[in-house]
Amino acid sequence: MTKEPSHGIEALTAFALNAIRGAGQIALESFSKGGSAAKFDEGLITRAELQISQRFRQGLDQSYPDHQMFTSRTPDTQYTHDSRRYLWIFDPIDGVDNYQAGIPIWGMSLALFENFWPVFGAFYMPATGDLFYAQAGGKAYWGEREIRMADDRAIDDESLMFTFSRFHRYYLSEFPGKIRNLGCTGAHLCYVAMGRADIAVTANETFQDLAATRVIVEAAGGRIFKTSGEKFYLNDYLNGERIEEHLLVTAPGNCQALLDCLQKRS
Repeated sequence: MTKEPSHGIEALTAFALNAIRGAGQIALESFSKGGSAAKFDEGLITRAELQISQRFRQGLDQSYPDHQMFTSRTPDTQYTHDSRRYLWIFDPIDGVDNYQAGIPIWGMSLALFENFWPVFGAFYMPATGDLFYAQAGGKAYWGEREIRMADDRAIDDESLMFTFSRFHRYYLSEFPGKIRNLGCTGAHLCYVAMGRADIAVTANETFQDLAATRVIVEAAGGRIFKTSGEKFYLNDYLNGERIEEHLLVTAPGNCQALLDCLQKRS
């Protein structure tokens, strides 16, 4: 008789961490091997994403064959009590420019939802070995170390903001600290979650891009906000469409002070 797979949170977490590490090994095989004649090797990225996704899909089929995997098609949002209530959201490469150019700041994300409620999120950077993960409603971790962001840190000239590459086209900034773009949104959000930075501003993201890091950020005490200051609800974008709004990721107590530093260009 075939043994039913365990759906306990510890078993699901162990599967997720093993799966994302295994996918990371596949990703490293093509890392930094982009063609030197072009600034961006689209063929390399396409092949790598397919290979990485296939590795994860194979592992999921072996361990949890009845679980669903997120696609850009509108998902079935009906509640169920069988194994189909579990939805995995996997993003094989975040930071594709860095990946093909040999810059180690890139990663992959994996989230688990149960009837469209978040259960778990992980972000793994294979080239550096950094693994961030959290269970929804639990604690956030960087490797074995618990991480937590400060909610009352003053914004000053030592503060750090991570943002997207064309930030200056959209905003006039009075942010007193340093502004950086590392080319990888997942890394930006995880660095905010662990307190290395105070804020991340994102653009052109999707549900797939943010599903895992949202869990990590919230477990570490942070939130995702609209630039109006309102809380952002990621599940509004389950259909996979691009998020047109720019988003702020920070500790709730710092949100207004950071918004006061930004002025949208007309």
